[in-house]
Amino acid sequence: MKKASIILLLVALFASNADAEHRTHSRFWGQTGHRVVGLVAERHLTKKAKANIEKILGGESLAMVSNYMDFIKSDPTYKHMDPWHYCTIPDGQTYEQAGTPSEGDVIATIERLKLELKNKQFTDGDEAFAIKMLAHLVGDIHQPLHVGNGNDRGGNDLKLKYFWESSNLHRVWDSDMIDGQQLSYTEFADWVDTEDKATVAAWQKNVTTDWAYESMGLRKQVYNLPEDLSLSYRYNFDNIDAVKLRLVQAGVRLAGLLNEIYG
Repeated sequence: MKKASIILLLVALFASNADAEHRTHSRFWGQTGHRVVGLVAERHLTKKAKANIEKILGGESLAMVSNYMDFIKSDPTYKHMDPWHYCTIPDGQTYEQAGTPSEGDVIATIERLKLELKNKQFTDGDEAFAIKMLAHLVGDIHQPLHVGNGNDRGGNDLKLKYFWESSNLHRVWDSDMIDGQQLSYTEFADWVDTEDKATVAAWQKNVTTDWAYESMGLRKQVYNLPEDLSLSYRYNFDNIDAVKLRLVQAGVRLAGLLNEIYG
């Protein structure tokens, strides 16, 4: 009996550790997309801006710091930053009509960080921290479901199957479609970063609210779901080009902001 109890205890501990490991990995899904944005941005920096940013970040790359805002979610000190990852603009409304919540949102935070990086007076942390936040949030606003409709927490409440595994609509756009391509972030950046100089210049002229409205413009496509809410090859085929476009636009525009400040 004693031996059987020990075996059962070991099995339970193994299952618990495996579950904990699964939860830990799940919390960090989405790293690839943000790293793609960071790497694309690095490739579009001026030499002067790149050198200045490398010095401020202590040699860390934009690709590797781009996930920092998700990493610090495990520390309750930064809980107040959670609403900064997204904004809510209901269908048929403008951002001005919807209003900026008192706790802030992704649009207000990006605008604040741009000013703080220019005047070198920082509300949160230091200059390196501000760059890390900006790198992450420019990526976030280009993910269509980070500009929510106000009904389903940016698709998080819409449970579905993606290639026969449980997921939700937000996760599909955050990571499932990206990770499903089975590319490293460097390979993914090579795949998407192919625009000509004229297109790059045009993208960099757009303002932050334009980026949000572009995400809204994809809403009908994002929510074009089959009745059984089981997504696989067809949904990927219909939407992967939009994923690629939003990643490269985010990287190019992040570079544009940093070049303006440091270049």
